[in-house]
Amino acid sequence: MLNRVRSAVAHLVSSGGAPPPRPKSPDLSNAPSAQPAVPPEASKSPPVRAGSGSSAPAKTVEARTSFSRPTFLQLSPGGLRRADDHAGRAVQSPPNTGRRLPWSTGYAEVINAGKSRHNEDQACCEVVYVEGRRSISGVPREPSQGQGLCFYYWGLFDGHAGGGAAEMASRLLHRHIREQLKDLVEILQDPSPPPLCLPSTPGAPGSSDPSHLVGPQSCWSSQKEVTHESLVVGAIENAFQFMDEQMARERHGHQVEGGCCALVVVYLLGKVYVANAGDSRAIIVRNGEVIPMSREFTPETERQRLQLLGFLKPELLGGEFTHLEFPRRIQPKELGQRMLYRDQNMTGWAYKKIELEDLRFPLVCGEGKKARVMATIGVTRGLGDHNLKVCSSTLPIKPFLSCFPEVRVYDLTQYEHCPDDVLVLGTDGLWDVTSDCEVAATVDRVLSAYEPNDPSRYTALAQALVLGARGTPRDRGWRLPNNKLGSGDDISVFVIPLGGPGSYS
Repeated sequence: MLNRVRSAVAHLVSSGGAPPPRPKSPDLSNAPSAQPAVPPEASKSPPVRAGSGSSAPAKTVEARTSFSRPTFLQLSPGGLRRADDHAGRAVQSPPNTGRRLPWSTGYAEVINAGKSRHNEDQACCEVVYVEGRRSISGVPREPSQGQGLCFYYWGLFDGHAGGGAAEMASRLLHRHIREQLKDLVEILQDPSPPPLCLPSTPGAPGSSDPSHLVGPQSCWSSQKEVTHESLVVGAIENAFQFMDEQMARERHGHQVEGGCCALVVVYLLGKVYVANAGDSRAIIVRNGEVIPMSREFTPETERQRLQLLGFLKPELLGGEFTHLEFPRRIQPKELGQRMLYRDQNMTGWAYKKIELEDLRFPLVCGEGKKARVMATIGVTRGLGDHNLKVCSSTLPIKPFLSCFPEVRVYDLTQYEHCPDDVLVLGTDGLWDVTSDCEVAATVDRVLSAYEPNDPSRYTALAQALVLGARGTPRDRGWRLPNNKLGSGDDISVFVIPLGGPGSYS
C-alpha cells in the first residue's frame, strides 16, 4: 500500500532529488520544481483599460520572475496571451481532461482590469510526501523502516508591487512545510503525547548530559499539554517564517520584487489547517451555513499591534510618524486644543491635549480599503516586502509587517459531509465585491444544477464565483448586475469539496 501511495505521489509531485542538508532556515531555491507555465518567448504588453484596444505583443526573452501562470492551467502560448489580456479578462480554469486536481478541486482566475501589468496572483495545488528525518529513538531512519506521511496542499498568493514574491512562494512554501514536518512523521503517527525533547545525535553539540542545567522544580510541577495538532500548526508557522527569510536573502540575486499575501490549506491526518497572512479569505459552506476559516490582516484589524510596536520602538517611526491615532489629520492651528485620540491600549476614544509631536503623520491612517500603514501599504501580514520604503523616504516598513499566519483547524472526521459542502478560498478580488452569504448562495445555485458525482461541478462553481465578482464590460467599466462596479483586481478562487465519493479518502 505504501509503495502505491509513493508511486502516486511521485506522479503528482515533481519533487525528485535528495533534499539538501537542513540548515536552521532551509534554502530551497535550488529544489526541483515545476517549470513556470510560460514559454521562452511570451507576450509583454503594457497595461490597458477595459474596453480599449491592446497593442501588438512584443517578443522578448522573459526572466524567471516574468509573467507566468500556475502550471496546472496547462496554458498554451495563445492561452497565455488571452490570460494576460486586460480588455477581454477571460476566465482561466484547468482543462477539462481526465486528469483533475486532487479532490476534484475547482479553480478559476481572471486578470485585473489594468491595475498592474500582469496578473500578480499565483496558485499552487500539490500532493506532498514527507519522509521522516529520524526516529524518536534518535537513530537515523532507514527508508524501509517506517512509513512517511502525505499531505494535500492548496495555496493562493496575492502579489503586490510586482509578482516575484507570489511566484516564489507558490513554488517553495509547500517545500518549507514538508521540511518542517520531517521531524514529526513518527510523532504524528504515535497516539501517545509528543516527547518534550528530541534526542540529539551522539557526539553532536548539545548531546552531553544537560542535567547540571536543570534548576529548581518547584515552578515546574506539571508539564504543559502539547497536542499533535499544535505541532502541525507550529510547523506551518515556521515554514512561513523560513519562506520569508529566504526571500530576504534572495531578493537581490533572484529579483524577488514586491510582496504577497498568502492563504494556504493543508490536509493532514483527517484535519484541515487553514493558514492566512494577508487579506485573502477562506470560508466553509456546510449545509448552507457559512463557517469563517480566516480573518483579514489590515491596518484596521491590527491597529493595536502596530501602535504597540511604534510605542515600544519609536526609532522605527523615524521622527516622521506618531503611533497615536486621531479621527483626522491635525492642523498646526489646533495645538493646545483637546482632540479625540486612541493609543495601543484603547478600543474606544478619549480626549488629549494636542502637542507638537501629534502633528506627525499617523502610523495607521484611513479606513476600509483605503487604510494604510505609514501611508503606504494596505495589508499588515504576508511574505516579502523587504525593500519596501515609505514614499520619498528611506524609512523601511517591513518591521511593521508580520510573516506569521493565523492558523485555524477544522476536523473533517467530526462531521458527515455531503458533496455540496465546500471550502472556498479567494483572494481579495473576490471578497471586495462579494459577501460570505452571496458566496453561499452561489454555492447552492451552481452545485444544485449538477449531479452530486459530477467532478466538473466544482470548477463550474469556481468560474461562477469569479465571473460574478468580475462583472460584465459596460461603457463605464466592469459592472455587476446591480450596476455597481465589479472587481478590477486579480481574482483567484479554489473550491475544495469536503464530502462526496473519493474527495479525501
